[in-house]
Amino acid sequence: MRRHSAHLTHDAAVLPWLGANFWSRTGGPLMWRDYDPAVVREELAVLRAHGLNMTRSFFYWPDFHPEPHRIDEELCARFADFLDAHREAGMGTVPTFIVGHMSGENWDPAWRGGRDLYEDVWMVGRQAWFAGQMTRRFKDHPAVTGWLITNEMPGYGRIYQVDPPSGDVVTAWAQAMCNAVRAAGATQPVSLGDGAWGIEVTGRDNGFSLRETAEYVDFVGPHVYRSDTDRVRQHLRAAFECELAAVTGQPVVLEEFGLSTDTVSAESAGVYYRQTLHNSLLGGATGWMAWNNTDYDALWDRSPYDHHPFEMHFGITDSTGAPKEPLRELASFAAVLEAVDFARCRRADAGAAFVVPAFLERGYPYSRPADRPLIFTSLHQGYVAARAADLPAGLTREADGVAEDVDLYLLPATRQLTTRTRRTLQRRAEEGATVYLSFCSGEHPGTRGPWFDDLDGLFGVELQLTYGVAEPIEDDVLEMTFREDFGGIRAGETLRFPVAGNEDSRAYLPVVPRGARVVAVDAHGRPALLCHETGQGRTVLATYPLEHMAARTARVNPEQTHRLYAALAEVAGVARPVTVDSPFVGADVLVHADGRRFVWLVGQGDEPVTVRPVADGTLHDLDTGDPVTEVKLAAFGVRVLELR
Repeated sequence: MRRHSAHLTHDAAVLPWLGANFWSRTGGPLMWRDYDPAVVREELAVLRAHGLNMTRSFFYWPDFHPEPHRIDEELCARFADFLDAHREAGMGTVPTFIVGHMSGENWDPAWRGGRDLYEDVWMVGRQAWFAGQMTRRFKDHPAVTGWLITNEMPGYGRIYQVDPPSGDVVTAWAQAMCNAVRAAGATQPVSLGDGAWGIEVTGRDNGFSLRETAEYVDFVGPHVYRSDTDRVRQHLRAAFECELAAVTGQPVVLEEFGLSTDTVSAESAGVYYRQTLHNSLLGGATGWMAWNNTDYDALWDRSPYDHHPFEMHFGITDSTGAPKEPLRELASFAAVLEAVDFARCRRADAGAAFVVPAFLERGYPYSRPADRPLIFTSLHQGYVAARAADLPAGLTREADGVAEDVDLYLLPATRQLTTRTRRTLQRRAEEGATVYLSFCSGEHPGTRGPWFDDLDGLFGVELQLTYGVAEPIEDDVLEMTFREDFGGIRAGETLRFPVAGNEDSRAYLPVVPRGARVVAVDAHGRPALLCHETGQGRTVLATYPLEHMAARTARVNPEQTHRLYAALAEVAGVARPVTVDSPFVGADVLVHADGRRFVWLVGQGDEPVTVRPVADGTLHDLDTGDPVTEVKLAAFGVRVLELR
């Protein structure tokens, strides 16, 4: 299947977008009151010298729109100089209109008066008027390379955890705002700035739907800050969210990511940037904007920094303008993008795909929103295991109909499927595909067990569950011993997996084979992995929730599900163009329009490692062109090679 890697189109001089969210160190969100043209030019010069080609900028709404029918022209003149400074530096910027939320605080124009930002018609009209007015003023400036409607509107328009707006209201608001920008004559790409925090990505319904707003926007912009209990999962979090955010097929720009250096060491900050940049590229992102350009030590007594002090130090430069480790990583990343001519690259096709259950994004009658976090975390952990197995895998969404051009379907700890998908998977197995599912009982007592029909027939077993009773896993570690060769796993080998979950999900599926053969057993001799040959293909059932248990375990990766995925790929005949004999190094491939192939080797070990990749060709150094057989990676290091 073709994996998503759509690129923006506009001004080739600033593509791909690689930049930073920008507030000057002179004022933070109040920079337009304290605007210093010389300091702004110094700040931009540092970013440009490190390979950045753009910024995301902000119309602080209370200042730029002080009265319902008036724009502050003095501030607009300052913004015009800001645009000129970008042009002088050879950079572009993406202005953001409705900036009432920023860094842990919300600010309203004085005249809002508590009116609802989505449903009050007059208030929506004032927002659209403001966006249109600002567009008319600046649309023809060559430094403007895109537009964003808001900054994280789900946290400003309403606190979505408490009182989320309805999806139809949000979509109508988005239509009005984007249409205002277009009607004012803008030709640059437009998006919402909502963070892609809606149901298709997170499983949480905040009113913003990527599917419903796709008609009005030109790209999707995830904002990724969530934390994890496992470092490898954390390193792949942004990549996985970018994969999910590609649901509409539009370009994905990692619009915000970063960290406060009050919370980590300088070295760890650099590692996080390196991993997030390269992994999100491999996850389909084609643009990046770090949060943010500078530190704000001099603003310690201003909001939001007086109550969110860690927000002072998200900068990729310090408060004197000196580069920090994140900016050095951005510079290295910029050099790689140039070396591979990234704007003309796409991801290599994949023969494997994770099936994303429709229950992540659709509110079927009497289904539980609380089931969605399990879907997200199991898929995320499966994605991590696939990376460790050097297995290129896309996502195929059940809500769109399961892709037909896949040889290996992966359903990690999947409890819920629609009847249509169940039948499609059976047909695809009969036609020659391999379908893998690991059983999961779910995390809630009201709906324990599989939620799709005839698991027995699909996998050639007879399940032995007692109604309403979870069969608890007694062991602290699952030992899966193979009775026969399976892919690269030899008969007699034992794989060990962490055991975790609550009283509902820490459960296995007792089965008796009825046509399937037992490939592996647990420590008690019970079937743990079964293979059912059907037609020209097969189905494979793990009777334990391998990915769910790993997802609920801290500091677990790399765990041994990657061995199982590699074996499944071999059994299914799925190509892995480059493999590395270490789960601490993941390999993936980009393909240039001229046919060249580039290999990314991304290390996940906290110690240096030397590997000898196996490829369907020869590997060569990007700079010298010399053949490479052995690769030395620093801790959490990245190396990019050409595959000929």
